[in-house]
Amino acid sequence: MLNSNLLRKLDMQDLMVFIAVYEQSSVTGVSETLCVSQSTVSYCLKKLRTSFEDELFLNTRTGMRATYKATTMYGHVLKILESINLCHSGAQAFDPTQNAVTFNICAPEYFELLILPRLLRNFDFADLPVTVNVQKLETDIPADELRDGSLDLVICFGPNFHRTHKDFKSQMLVEDDLVCVFDKRATPLEPRFSLQSFVERRHVFPTPWTSDTNMVDGWLARQAHKRQIVARSNSYSAALKMITGTDFILTLPRRIQMLLANDAVFSHCEAPNGLPGFTLDMQWNEASDQDCANTWLREQVAKVCVEQGLR
Repeated sequence: MLNSNLLRKLDMQDLMVFIAVYEQSSVTGVSETLCVSQSTVSYCLKKLRTSFEDELFLNTRTGMRATYKATTMYGHVLKILESINLCHSGAQAFDPTQNAVTFNICAPEYFELLILPRLLRNFDFADLPVTVNVQKLETDIPADELRDGSLDLVICFGPNFHRTHKDFKSQMLVEDDLVCVFDKRATPLEPRFSLQSFVERRHVFPTPWTSDTNMVDGWLARQAHKRQIVARSNSYSAALKMITGTDFILTLPRRIQMLLANDAVFSHCEAPNGLPGFTLDMQWNEASDQDCANTWLREQVAKVCVEQGLR
């Protein structure tokens, strides 16, 4: 933010005039160098003086003499113009059409179901020679692999499901919550499970990412409750098959329920009050932050989330 509203009226030409007057000490010379009229130079100087509340340059017999404030400003204004030029030129953009590229991502099934299919279709539609290898997310983020470049991205859950690393950067991709899914023939009367009804039902627990704990049982433990798990599955689809024809309950992310739970077979209701939602986050090594290929990949993932209304 700016320290003064007066600074809002400045533009790039004003700063260019400041540098030119400082270096040349001549309004006439500045107008020739910048190809503008002397009246334009004078107008820019007036704006500069008003904005910075200082004369900046004094008109003497030997030319325009910089004030103390102008002298202290010179290096900063130079850096501003240099930064603007860097923004314009930027880093060399990644062009996936030039060479085949393979990206290695560690992610849970949630990412593979909701985001990866659209991402691959986008690559295919644009005829891009891009390969995406996905390895399953384990209990902890594979920090060493992300640091040494074996992995380009880690897609994980949040907030606070994994150990944080100060040298990693993070971006939230999706927000979601949990719903209770069951066979239509076992539909409960209530539109939302009470905590007591929730723990009285038998549960199938999907483990689409490897973890010793999960958000449901962790929350129940904090409420001094525990549920009965009759089966564990490696995928959301397998878990849905396991509850078919039973009165078992399956707690799924809402977006997964909408994607996979056929309304002809399954019903759902709201989870008990207080059961927290979660986010899907993207993490990468700080050293890869300016890597053009890695930046391009992150942009494509975020773009898919926007296209599908996930954020």
